Amino acid sequence: QVQLVESGGGAVQAGGSLRLSCAASGYDTGSYCMAWFRQAPGKEREGVVIIDTDGSTSYADSVKGRFTISQDNAQNTVYLQMNSLQPADTAVYFCAARRWGCVETPSQYSDWGQGTLVTVSS
Repeated sequence: QVQLVESGGGAVQAGGSLRLSCAASGYDTGSYCMAWFRQAPGKEREGVVIIDTDGSTSYADSVKGRFTISQDNAQNTVYLQMNSLQPADTAVYFCAARRWGCVETPSQYSDWGQGTLVTVSS
């Protein structure tokens, strides 16, 4: 059974940090494009960062220099280190996986976690 489970969300003040985790079961994360998306209240789901099977990454402009994606393929876990958090980062963060290459469109990802809420107060 393919499953993605996010954890690590919470409430922080502006300028703080959080580390999100996405634990994958049922497949090898090293063979999939792994991505983090987020969805703020009343807004569409947007891409945060993707990491391809060759380790290449692509970040949204809004998080460049503040967020870092990493993965531990031995543990089938993907991480999102978020620093210098801002109230605009408040959203539910989702982990997603795609077997055949990285794309930016959420609808092209077949596997999703349940999401973890990040709340940043000013």
